[in-house]
Amino acid sequence: MDAVLDLVGALFLLLGTLFCLAAVVGVVRFPDVLTRLHAATKPQVFGLVLILTGVALTLRTWHVGVLAAFTIGLQILTAPVSGHMLARTAYRTDQWDDQHAVMDELGEDLEAAGFTNILDEETGTPPSREQAG
Repeated sequence: MDAVLDLVGALFLLLGTLFCLAAVVGVVRFPDVLTRLHAATKPQVFGLVLILTGVALTLRTWHVGVLAAFTIGLQILTAPVSGHMLARTAYRTDQWDDQHAVMDELGEDLEAAGFTNILDEETGTPPSREQAG
């Protein structure tokens, strides 16, 4: 039974490594912020889940299992939130590729709420404290 768990753990480690490698390639190769965020969050989190599961299966101690489960839970809770906040910041500062976007529901919602672009049109930078108000 130990040999089977070791083999399954090694397989999970290999698959997790491949998912993390795919995430790295996506972050380097994708053209804009939103697609890079997708690559940085989805396959990376799944790769980490596979790696930690493989480690827990290989070591087979209760404290490693608890630590792996805790780490997986925190990663699943924090990665989508941080990706979402980075995407909203990229959108609000006009650092996303709006030419290739299929739909822009956030733009409609922000326009209805009275949002205006926070970048200075001449310099392309956020306004200073004196200008903001």
